[in-house]
Amino acid sequence: MIKNFLNEFKTFAMRGNVMDMAVGIIIGAAFGKIVSSLVEDVIMPPIGWVLGNVDFSDLKLILVQKSAEAEEVAIKYGAFLNTVISFIIVAFAVFILIKAINTLQAKMIKAEAEAAPTTKKCPYCCSDIAIEATRCPHCTSQVK
Repeated sequence: MIKNFLNEFKTFAMRGNVMDMAVGIIIGAAFGKIVSSLVEDVIMPPIGWVLGNVDFSDLKLILVQKSAEAEEVAIKYGAFLNTVISFIIVAFAVFILIKAINTLQAKMIKAEAEAAPTTKKCPYCCSDIAIEATRCPHCTSQVK
């Protein structure tokens, strides 16, 4: 029973879709890190400089000051802002990717539709007949 389960799992895990998904997740995680670095290290510093040397990652609303008895409680809206900008960049990149894939698929479907034959030859009289025809209109023979 366990051997069957393991064999079934092996078959599932080695299917193309699962492997493609795993590669996509790994690349997506790496892309997420690149985008985070882009936002935190490239985009936000100039914006902070323009706004008067503001470091967005340090922006927070302190609710409770740090004391000997308690840690600081703060809403870190600067880090949240960095995350939102990262999300917008990733969402835009995914949108562009999906748009490109859809355009490519539409071109491929159009090319396949243009390449698909619309007629066939009657095996008896060699006339061109519609691909869906079951009887030749010229010699009235039944065709497949």
